[in-house]
Amino acid sequence: MKNIIFMQDIDVKRKKQKVNVTTVDDKNGVGANQEAYDKLGDSAVPNPQIHGRKWPGGISPYKYSIESWKRWAEKNNADVIVMEDLLCPTTDMGIAWQRHYAIEMLENDGIEYDQVLMVDADTIVHPDCPNFFELTEHKYAGVVQEGSMDWCGRSIEHFSRFVFDGFMMPYENYINSGFQIFNKSHKKFQKDFLDFHNEKKEMINWVQEKFGVGSEQTPLNLFLHLKKVDFKHLPYEFNMCDLAGKGILDEDLTFTKFGWMYQYSQIPDNWDNKKTLYWMKKTYEHFYGKLND
Repeated sequence: MKNIIFMQDIDVKRKKQKVNVTTVDDKNGVGANQEAYDKLGDSAVPNPQIHGRKWPGGISPYKYSIESWKRWAEKNNADVIVMEDLLCPTTDMGIAWQRHYAIEMLENDGIEYDQVLMVDADTIVHPDCPNFFELTEHKYAGVVQEGSMDWCGRSIEHFSRFVFDGFMMPYENYINSGFQIFNKSHKKFQKDFLDFHNEKKEMINWVQEKFGVGSEQTPLNLFLHLKKVDFKHLPYEFNMCDLAGKGILDEDLTFTKFGWMYQYSQIPDNWDNKKTLYWMKKTYEHFYGKLND
């Protein structure tokens, strides 16, 4: 049975499709917010804006990420599934939260699978990356966050205080949610996590806006510990963040000598995302050659 690489490449200007996901408020098997979703105009956000970000010239670097994962999947008994449409307006649930419907979406589409890697589309995978699915022991798995540690600490503290009633977790176990692996045994956990969001949505949004401490990553970390989920920590080489901070994001692509999967976040002076596009394109072409549009 194949494993799944589950990614998002959501253009909120694209013509929207009907969804088939049951949410906490839904009684009929169609997305609870479908009516509001259908009313979203094509001008919901300015063009170009992909996955909630603006990209230089309207060119999304996600195509390089997705294609690199397709190449890897071909060699490792996996399929790439790309979520391209919102399930509900982002005012009801942020894009990163919506991907946690992955198990339900796969099952509703009749897709058989063993494990699921939910991975951010600002990543490039090395063509020789070992099969990390074989390292999970069929536990929930991920990689500890490196870089932006002050931000991580503040995020844990604010979400703990205002959303989790003071519940805390070990700082050193904080993972980056841009690389997380789970399986069918975690279906209830994913549903409970989404129900938790719907119950605490207003306070979650307030913490995000008030303190600037991210979307679903920290709530996911705290919820994993709150529910005592059996977890497998994988090595940094499988989700290399903060490449610039480690001094290995350079024209020689030094970072490619140290690990297997590269995440192009935490790049200094990258307010317009031009550097994200530059480094993803450069890395992809280093490994795979030119990508035909």
